[in-house]
Amino acid sequence: MPQSVDNARTVRRRWPLISGASALAIGSLLGLLVLVRGNNPLEIDAEWMEEITENRTIWLEVPSYFFNFVGGGLFATILALALTVLFLILKRPWTALFIAAASLASVTIVHLLKAALGRARPDDIMLSLDSGSFPSGHTANAATLAVILGIIVWRWWVWALGAVYVVLMALSRTYLGAHWVTDTVGGLLIGAGIAVIVWAPFALRILAERHRRKDLAAS
Repeated sequence: MPQSVDNARTVRRRWPLISGASALAIGSLLGLLVLVRGNNPLEIDAEWMEEITENRTIWLEVPSYFFNFVGGGLFATILALALTVLFLILKRPWTALFIAAASLASVTIVHLLKAALGRARPDDIMLSLDSGSFPSGHTANAATLAVILGIIVWRWWVWALGAVYVVLMALSRTYLGAHWVTDTVGGLLIGAGIAVIVWAPFALRILAERHRRKDLAAS
């Protein structure tokens, strides 16, 4: 195999690992900062929550509850399973495996961090939740999904829509008082980081499946 091909593969695998690990590390360090402070809200957390509670309206509650439904729990699990099955049907098994592995890894690490840190949720919460506040699972799920779809489709508008979805999800979590703003930042970094890390060993195979499908469509 030509040396240039070996180098290309090394680069393809290396930068996702570095960037993904960096995002995951920063998100985890944010959680460590929260723990060191005795799980007390940071200044930005307190100020943001005060602003949110002063400007709550019914018009923002409805979309926030909608994002609460689609971003976690059974719906998020079904969505990940549906995407996995879809790409199995499309005969893209490596892509399907990537979706399943990234989704499972994201959920697992988020729950481990919640249990380890045990951060208390805001007092002005509008939901009944009993798990730890850091990181935001809904935001992590949204970030993981956005990165997964961005990588699979690889179109600028998919990345743009994904970014908007993640931001709206994060805003909805703080609006409902389910999370401090630093919880959502941590969730975004952790969810996106995990998706990129998991993608690294699958990158070439996913690319090959994409090209093979394009070739079949063109023939």
